[in-house]
Amino acid sequence: MPLNPDRGPAFFQALGREHLPETIGLRITEVSDGLLRAEFDIRKALLAPNGYLHAASVVGLADTAAGYACFAHLPDGASSFTTIELKCNFIGTATSGTVECTATAAHLGRTTQVWDAVVRSAGAARPLALFRCTQSILWPRPEAATPS
Repeated sequence: MPLNPDRGPAFFQALGREHLPETIGLRITEVSDGLLRAEFDIRKALLAPNGYLHAASVVGLADTAAGYACFAHLPDGASSFTTIELKCNFIGTATSGTVECTATAAHLGRTTQVWDAVVRSAGAARPLALFRCTQSILWPRPEAATPS
């Protein structure tokens, strides 16, 4: 599915206002064909009580990046999408700095999309998490026939 050119970083920053993306401080840094990059800065509110980055913070970043990427690549005529499956493998953690996420398209179909996301500390080679989700593409419902 081609990238919708109207759905760039500014579009998604506005979309996330007063919702979870703004709450976690998510910034969209790139939207391109088959790819979306996002990041946030670690702060105390995103840590678990043990002082390490909370798994929900990582999933929130990855799921938002993949969801926004899906929305940017919806087929013409589709109305929206919904997540039907997600999985996240945690490999490492962090306590400070910036966390980056790169979501890439694994499958862009008419009825489903599959997105992979890699979450890393900024500048690090080793991932903190590997994430995959499947999105169901939603289409407008046909008008119901009115009885005669």
